[in-house]
Amino acid sequence: MTESAAQRALSASTLSLVVSCASIVPFLPPMVETTVASIPRTALLGIAIAVGMLLHWVFLGIAAHRLQRSVVGWLALAVLLFPIGGIAALILLGFFGDESAARPPAAAPGA
Repeated sequence: MTESAAQRALSASTLSLVVSCASIVPFLPPMVETTVASIPRTALLGIAIAVGMLLHWVFLGIAAHRLQRSVVGWLALAVLLFPIGGIAALILLGFFGDESAARPPAAAPGA
């Protein structure tokens, strides 16, 4: 796979994480009373959080696979330490992707 394919997966994972975290904000103390006062708003925000987290993890796994990294290890980091682990995984996978793109291709054996 090309590095741009991994970068697209990382971008989609980042966007999903931002949506999920933005959906968590209305449940913080200054806005929690107005958020939970409306059942549809609470339900929609809960669905947005769940879908955003799931998509973040799926795209993170796709990016790890495209960068030939351990999918299970990176997903464990993102799931167990959400959201900080997901942010760290995105940063590190982006760094590893840039690093492998900068490396010159290996010479063919016997050439």
